Amino acid sequence: MGVFDLRRYRVIVVLLAIGIFVFVCIYAFNFVMQTIYPIHYEGLIKKYSNEYDLDIFLVASVIRAESKFDPKAVSPKGAKGLMQISSITGNWASEELSIDDYNEELLFNPEINIRIGCWYLDKLRKEFGDNIVHILAAYNAGSGNVSKWLRNEIYCPGGNGLVEIPFGETKRYVERVQRNYKIYKYFYDKK
Repeated sequence: MGVFDLRRYRVIVVLLAIGIFVFVCIYAFNFVMQTIYPIHYEGLIKKYSNEYDLDIFLVASVIRAESKFDPKAVSPKGAKGLMQISSITGNWASEELSIDDYNEELLFNPEINIRIGCWYLDKLRKEFGDNIVHILAAYNAGSGNVSKWLRNEIYCPGGNGLVEIPFGETKRYVERVQRNYKIYKYFYDKK
């Protein structure tokens, strides 16, 4: 093997090593991001997302923002479980969905909680169309507040959708869910 062949061989080996290194880094990065952004209860999320024609990554994003996948989470305002369902929403949903022997402790049951949360997201979509900002704002602040904001020129100039959310907590919530959604979509959606 001549000097020229040896150099060519070394270049090929170095390029191959760099290619393997890049592949491993990309794979490892995806693994790390999926570890940081898990989708727990994936079967239940898929089941009820499909039932209500919702994007599973949106539902996972709401759960991450609401409870970080803690089924025993309770908010300062008393919302419960994975999707932080309020007492009022839980009672309303239990009647609409004919949940037998409903009581608020059932909101800590992941299946009941995700079912109600997906049902509620679907209700909000029917009320606000496919505008994800309006749906998420209503999920956090209530549909009455969002309806009021949509009639206010300050928040919804020309009736073309919210450009400003007056509740700081709700604004941050919508941003957080949308950020989660982009991350979930990027690292999990391999269509």
